[in-house]
Amino acid sequence: MSKWTDVDDKVKPVKTDLVLTPPSARVSPCDGALSEPLDRAQAQELAGLLKAVADPVRLQLISLIRAATSQEACVCDLTDAVGLSQPTVSHHLKVLTEAGLLTRQRRGSWAWFALVPPRVADIAAIFAEPATG
Repeated sequence: MSKWTDVDDKVKPVKTDLVLTPPSARVSPCDGALSEPLDRAQAQELAGLLKAVADPVRLQLISLIRAATSQEACVCDLTDAVGLSQPTVSHHLKVLTEAGLLTRQRRGSWAWFALVPPRVADIAAIFAEPATG
């Protein structure tokens, strides 16, 4: 007795346009998503970088410095722009400097901060589409 029988024990053929793909030819919808996974050290470094920018004030500071003509700014100008005290702004700038996103240069009694473009590019690379080839 066939397992494909109806109540009357008659086999009813089913017409279908279904084409079966052999397992070796199947493509996962996720193929390539993890072509080059991060190792632990890379993941820790990038997590530190993301933690450094995961603060609204720090994002404002990066944006302000990036918008400056020379992509550098004095801490004295940044305090007014974000509406915080100089020690608070200096703390945030220190975090960004330690993450390698900014460089610090002393000019007279003031500190000037400049972006480090390759490090800013590292942030963009985290979210960039993988290269196809």
